[in-house]
Amino acid sequence: MIKHITCISCPVGCRMEALVEEKEVLKVSGNACKRGETYARQEAISPMRMVTAVVMVKGSDMPLSVKTKQPIPKKDIAACMSAIEALHLQSPIRAGDVVLNNEWQVVATKSV
Repeated sequence: MIKHITCISCPVGCRMEALVEEKEVLKVSGNACKRGETYARQEAISPMRMVTAVVMVKGSDMPLSVKTKQPIPKKDIAACMSAIEALHLQSPIRAGDVVLNNEWQVVATKSV
């Protein structure tokens, strides 16, 4: 099976094709650089994404921006967002603090 993938590793946005058989990428074409090939191989088999969100914090007028520490499987995004929405945080929180520590580590991206 051929999967059509648009690379997001750099601003060029190469349109690539990945030949996939039995959950293995046999060939990638259309990439202008090695990063594109690496991205296409990952995307074709198990797409991963960083999750970013904002959470209200008791004691602060400004919401806290948070993100997953690592990219997570695309299929887990909804569950991760539900877990983030269920957070009840209290200030002070420092940038880099882990605010959710389950299968997806979620960290604060700023201090409040």
